[in-house]
Amino acid sequence: MRNWLRKNPQVRTIRVAASDLNGQARGKRVPARFADKVLDGGTRFPLSVLNLDIWGEDIDDSPLVFEAGDADGVLWPTGRGFVPMPWLEAPSALLPLWMFRDNGQPFEGDPRHALNAVVERYKARGLTPIVAMELEFFLIDDSTRNLQVPASPRSGKRRKAGEILSIRLIDQFDRFFTDLYDACEAMDIPADTVISEAGLGQFEMNLMHSDDALRAADDAWLFKMLVKGLARRHGFAASFMAKPYPDYSGSGMHTHFSVLDENGDNVFDDCGPKGTDTLRHAIAGCLNGMFDSTLLFAPHMNSYDRLVPESHAPTGIAWAYENRTTAIRVPSGNPAARRIEHRVAGGDVNPYLTLAAILGAALVGIEDQSEPPAPVKGNAYALNLPQIPSDWPSAVAAFEKSTVMPRIFHEDMIRNLVLTKKQEIHYMDELTPAERVEIYLDTV
Repeated sequence: MRNWLRKNPQVRTIRVAASDLNGQARGKRVPARFADKVLDGGTRFPLSVLNLDIWGEDIDDSPLVFEAGDADGVLWPTGRGFVPMPWLEAPSALLPLWMFRDNGQPFEGDPRHALNAVVERYKARGLTPIVAMELEFFLIDDSTRNLQVPASPRSGKRRKAGEILSIRLIDQFDRFFTDLYDACEAMDIPADTVISEAGLGQFEMNLMHSDDALRAADDAWLFKMLVKGLARRHGFAASFMAKPYPDYSGSGMHTHFSVLDENGDNVFDDCGPKGTDTLRHAIAGCLNGMFDSTLLFAPHMNSYDRLVPESHAPTGIAWAYENRTTAIRVPSGNPAARRIEHRVAGGDVNPYLTLAAILGAALVGIEDQSEPPAPVKGNAYALNLPQIPSDWPSAVAAFEKSTVMPRIFHEDMIRNLVLTKKQEIHYMDELTPAERVEIYLDTV
């Protein structure tokens, strides 16, 4: 890490930051010449900093604040090292951190530690998840109260329609996407294909698969930060808000995963189209945990505007082969790459918590050797299926009362997230729809 700074003397300031429960980067700005202090001794934040609400405020009744004297934790580098911040004008670098208690134990309220705990359970069984994420986002002109697609830098015109897989639309923002790919390369984020989507000014970028689930979540977290920052440099906004426009589809974060054994073989592959018993067990686990974990896939009030029938987002708890109307899709193709696509999460999620919920539920299914219902066929919206929670308070209640979530998350994490969301529900109810859009547009 020190070598990186020596090789990049133009970097005069660094940011040291960790993810809070909402996926917001919380941290400090430090002159680069004092970076050794962080590398050698860590840095200290109050434990409560990772448990703030969407406005960045303390949780009123959190035991981490006054009850515990608002005690500090110590944050250490995650191992990612310094990454440049190409969206800033002055050369700067970000050092990702995660939080520990003074006794060296991981802080139970850190979302990255929550994912790591799930990954360690896979390792104990000789298994390694292989993960890839697809992130959808909107480019938005938010210079007035009425959100609209930005004017094309090439033509000056606004294309007021969704254009699925439109090369023309991508080319209209070629300078932005060229800079985005260059920035991803500089930050070592494995950006692959980009396409235009069904929403107004909506795009999707695929991140390449990784055999390190923590790294995959890091990539998604950094990518969201990058896209939002870089868009501002280009004179417009980018947002992963679930549904900024009521008349267009919302943004998702689809997660693909398979699992390798100690020999490097895909435990979902039976050399045919159906997959193994382990694949079915993992699917069953995902389905069994879906209702209770919806809060992690739809963590905000606006998230539930996306989860409506016939909107390219799943509402029923079901699975199928090669069917994008279901919550769980098993893509076709080479059996060696047999995998699960989990399609529930919105673009507005915390990638660490979402991936922990998905991989954790799958592992519970594998441990219990659970069996799923039969795969569905046709339009899942037209079937009589058990439904995921359709509103925010119901999702909070399901998460809080779940018997499955304690098998995935530490009780303190569950408590902290429930307290956070109950506080947000209280204050969001006091805002107008326009005020809600304003807060979500830039944060999530």
